[in-house]
Amino acid sequence: MSDNTQTRGSYTVTGTHTRGATVTRYATQRTGIAAQVDAGRRVFGRAGAAVARAGALAGRTVRPVGWLLVGVVILGTTGALAWGWTEGWVVAVCAALVLALSVPFLLGKQNYEVSLKFERDRVVAGQELNASMSARNVGRRVALPSLLDIPVGEGLIEAHLPLLRSGSVHAETLTISAPRRGVIAVGPMTVSRGDPLGVLQRDHTWPEIQHIYVHPVTIGVPSTSAGMLRDLEGATTKTIVDSDLSFHAIREYTPGDSSRHIDWKSTAKTGKYMIRQFEETRRARIAIAVDRDPEQFTTDDEFETAVSAAASLALQAVRDGRELNITASADIPPHARGVMHAIRTLPTLNAVAMLDGMSALESSTDVMPIEAVANMTAQESERLSLVLLIVGSATPVARLRRAAATFSADTTVIAIRCEPGAEPSLRTARELRVITIGMLHDLGHMLLRSSI
Repeated sequence: MSDNTQTRGSYTVTGTHTRGATVTRYATQRTGIAAQVDAGRRVFGRAGAAVARAGALAGRTVRPVGWLLVGVVILGTTGALAWGWTEGWVVAVCAALVLALSVPFLLGKQNYEVSLKFERDRVVAGQELNASMSARNVGRRVALPSLLDIPVGEGLIEAHLPLLRSGSVHAETLTISAPRRGVIAVGPMTVSRGDPLGVLQRDHTWPEIQHIYVHPVTIGVPSTSAGMLRDLEGATTKTIVDSDLSFHAIREYTPGDSSRHIDWKSTAKTGKYMIRQFEETRRARIAIAVDRDPEQFTTDDEFETAVSAAASLALQAVRDGRELNITASADIPPHARGVMHAIRTLPTLNAVAMLDGMSALESSTDVMPIEAVANMTAQESERLSLVLLIVGSATPVARLRRAAATFSADTTVIAIRCEPGAEPSLRTARELRVITIGMLHDLGHMLLRSSI
């Protein structure tokens, strides 16, 4: 066995040889220039990380006015050193003094406990709701005046928090308007503290976001009873069938009748086979398909009228206990248009869930035409008795007839065209009936005229 040790530059290599097998251990230790380079890299890395953190902090703290003052300090100092401008020193010193005087306004922590409670989180379009905001200083020191920013949808509510001692609470009532249907996101709330000139500003954000559902305007419409399908819990009709629950009469046996429906008492009295007859009972299964294509609506108000009409019909169906299915086209990526087909189904478990779904229904250019929506609705909903197609004034009757043709012959199809300002009218075609409404309140009496 032999041990050999060689030193090459700044590396020390130790090798051990035993009977042809070699085990080599490398102990690396950099010295001289290599060690200085490594130390320099570590120093520059730490300095770069510190500069990055400082830059991020400056980006969050310094406002546009502050960056303007920083630029004035740099330009003034450069002019004074390069060309000996006394005015440059004056301007630079004044700008630096303003920056220095703004720093004390940021000192200290923002120890607030902020809460925002709504009197209700659901409202009808066009109404207002109140919210109670309270801010409590949970710190040990006095909290300087601050500004609380509350994003409400695309708007912003500003609440001014005064100077608060430790444990003090500031309460305020805010009014939020909901002029249009939709889902309003409230938050995240941000407390801002800064100097009076707006040079520096420090923010603290609460990530919680609350939602307000702005329901569409609805009206009362008559109950729908047309095209009711057979069901154990349904209403009786004048249609006579051989098997149901509501007894009607007895008739003489004809070849092909089932022996299960033979009335043996009547058969014994007459000496002939007699068959029991029943009145058919039916229960409505309703589908409402809403067109989301903005090209079929001339204005945004026209689309809102269509959504309100669909919500009014759906609300009445839920109250009547009907089996309801509300469909609309799902968003289709532009590259998959014409290849991909998908619909979205709105919740119908109860009236509140249905109206919440209607609140989030928006128009989109990346949707299927109403014919495709009707076709998929017919495939997914079995044994429909009544279908209501909610469309805009730009949808021609020929397209509505093609959409109605996708349903079975015993399904009643009614298209409701929303055209603000138009005279309400009713047209009857072979496949469907077309109701045109000029305003939402026309819907009720037009449904009565259509006798559904």
